Amino acid sequence: MHARMEQGVYMKTWMNRAMLALLALSVWGATLQPADAAVQGREIVYQVDGQKFTGFVAYDDAIKGVRPGVLVLHEWWGHNPYARHRAEMLAGLGYTAFALDMYGSGKQARHPDDAMKFMQAATADQGKLEQRFMAALKILQAQMGVDPYRIAAIGYCMGGGIAMNMARAGMPLKAVAVFHGSLGTQHPVKSGQIKGEIAIFTGAADPFVPAERVSAFEQEMQAAGVRYTLTSYPGAKHSFTNPDADGFAARFGMPLAYDAAADADSWKRMQEMFHRVLGGGR
Repeated sequence: MHARMEQGVYMKTWMNRAMLALLALSVWGATLQPADAAVQGREIVYQVDGQKFTGFVAYDDAIKGVRPGVLVLHEWWGHNPYARHRAEMLAGLGYTAFALDMYGSGKQARHPDDAMKFMQAATADQGKLEQRFMAALKILQAQMGVDPYRIAAIGYCMGGGIAMNMARAGMPLKAVAVFHGSLGTQHPVKSGQIKGEIAIFTGAADPFVPAERVSAFEQEMQAAGVRYTLTSYPGAKHSFTNPDADGFAARFGMPLAYDAAADADSWKRMQEMFHRVLGGGR
């Protein structure tokens, strides 16, 4: 989650929440089922500018031949089990996923104050941020079976803002999915800078995502001719995809809440975009 989240929302589509809640349960538990026994995961320790980072790669070893790769960018809490779980879910869909580390090995926040410090340190220098992103991108491209030209990125909260800014910076990403992430920027994108398609998922009740910022984001994307979609979920608060959000809200008094329906719908829409843009997958 980004301290300067400059975003807004508007309603485009909504589906039956009760049905989606059931779908969310099946999606979230997918990697716990026996059918996912072929999904493998392992840590990768790497260095960037002399600092050690620890990422996590997940893939389905039953899949033969090349497949697209997906980078997973974590929330401001750091590289934690939630980011790894999303990587495993992507592997279950037929992609090789790499949950990268933006902070450095061992830097996981348990309190918002620590998360703020980690986030500010990581995002203070755009050049270093891009360096860390590129190191993770190269690791993913080098994984066995990954098509280096079919790479996407997904990001949550702070990670969503970073993923969006990496797309603005012209990184070779075929698709980017941003979940309750930062949309504001000091460097609006120009025509031709974004190489792929963008999908934004945000909550209409997210106080970190004011409506005027989403409006500004849309104006930015439209002016640059970017292919994008934006879906806003009525009543959804910040971190609506994370089942731990309710616990964070209770402990720290933060305006967070898990929303099973919005979680399921946004994941489904991401899959549809990836299947169309990247090919492969299931």
